Amino acid sequence: MSATQPLTLPDEALARFREVLGAGAVLVEEAERDEYRDPYWYKDDRTYDSSVVLLPSSTEEVQALVRIANQLGVALWTSSRGKNLGYGGPSPRVRGSAVVSLVRMNRVVEINPELAYAVVEPGVRWFDLHAALQEAGHDDLLVTIPDLGWGSVVGNSLDNGITYMPYGQDFMAPCGMEVVLADGELVRTGMGAMPDNKTWHLYKRGLGPVLDPLFIQSNYGIVTRMGYWLMRRPEAFSPLFLTVPRHDQLAQAIDILRELRLDGTIRGVPSMYSTLTLAAQFPEIMGEFIADGGVLADEQIQEIADRTGLGRWGMRAAIWGDEPVAAHHVEKVKRAWSAIDGAKVMHERTFTKDDWDEIAATPDKIHAGIPNLDLMDAIPPDVGHLGFSPVVPLVGSAVRGAVDFMTELITQRAGVNFIGGILVINERSCVIVTGVNFDVTSEEMTRKAYATAKMLVEEAGRHGYGEYRAHLDFMDLASDQYSWGDHAYRRFCERIKDAVDPNGILSPGRHGIWPEGMRER
Repeated sequence: MSATQPLTLPDEALARFREVLGAGAVLVEEAERDEYRDPYWYKDDRTYDSSVVLLPSSTEEVQALVRIANQLGVALWTSSRGKNLGYGGPSPRVRGSAVVSLVRMNRVVEINPELAYAVVEPGVRWFDLHAALQEAGHDDLLVTIPDLGWGSVVGNSLDNGITYMPYGQDFMAPCGMEVVLADGELVRTGMGAMPDNKTWHLYKRGLGPVLDPLFIQSNYGIVTRMGYWLMRRPEAFSPLFLTVPRHDQLAQAIDILRELRLDGTIRGVPSMYSTLTLAAQFPEIMGEFIADGGVLADEQIQEIADRTGLGRWGMRAAIWGDEPVAAHHVEKVKRAWSAIDGAKVMHERTFTKDDWDEIAATPDKIHAGIPNLDLMDAIPPDVGHLGFSPVVPLVGSAVRGAVDFMTELITQRAGVNFIGGILVINERSCVIVTGVNFDVTSEEMTRKAYATAKMLVEEAGRHGYGEYRAHLDFMDLASDQYSWGDHAYRRFCERIKDAVDPNGILSPGRHGIWPEGMRER
């Protein structure tokens, strides 16, 4: 069957799904299904439409659904909470797939305060885990979170979603998974393969091959439970905001930041944002988020940067630790940053573990593990964005060059301003997350935005950079850039796919991995 040809849901499958879940958890009406659809896709285009939405509430129900789908050849597309905005949300890659939404699997299974970890199901939001810690009296434990608190802890982790506290560095927090395979069998990764093992969520490996990464950004199984490491509330927390006054100073700033990361002064995931992007983080300073008012000239952006004092680039960062150590690191950052002409390091306050509830600024809350929706609240309702996110060496000239070619393409092809951030995921590389903004009610702007994003994928490939996660609409194109050895990596992934999911029912096409029956398209 062609991957672009819509799939048809057999009546038998629908009846058996209802037997397992009950009619109320099997959504077939278009209006119901549209609640589980990419909100940024043009509403009149049904390219990535589902045939049904299934809402299991337990691992056993997921196993039953998978067995039915495997017997009848029904493609399932799994979504934890569907908040993967900018990358396709919960929409399936193949039209007519059955979306399996795990929103009802929302239990915090375990909190271990002594070893500082939690075990969660995929429907657990950042809000939920944070609240569970508070309610259980474990407010000394912190969760490394992303910018928005409404997403799934498991879902975000399985797409390599970026969080900002020390365990956010190189995606350190997840540890130990429970996974439903394509035939309905249940497997536990790592030390969990041993019955009653005491270190399942403590040690990231096991005996033999490490399987956990196989289920990240893949379509080899459905993760129904995962361990997540927590952090002790530190004695001191010093949020910082660092400015880069001019764009031509970006390379210098990146090189300084790299050395501060390499010597351990700055931990976690510091992130730098362009002037206009900062509007969502500092609306009281920047005013209304600039979405589709046409491309501003460089001189206009510089005027805004100077007037607000936020600079052409502004960096969120934080120091966590004992008070004397935190104070020393803050001063060290200030000395290093002073080499940038006109740059500032804003440090209004150091919080102690006893005044955590006084943290109020949005960037500070994110680095303190306090989930919120502040950034979403600052963006007008009809503004959508497409995520394009290449990984670039943490070298000033490389980052500056990547930002410049991306800016040129976005402004010329999409006719909108560059909106983006540089997320320093470790000491040696960063992810440049660019949002191509557009009016979701305009078909013309939507098409231009998607066409521009695809050009960015190809242009980045020519520069030697690949995406760390890809939008639903151009997963294949992003995968095509990884072509070394005649796409040896993808061919190896396909061999695994054919072995563990011979009927090709689990999320076909996810990140360019297709089952054998859909490859000739």
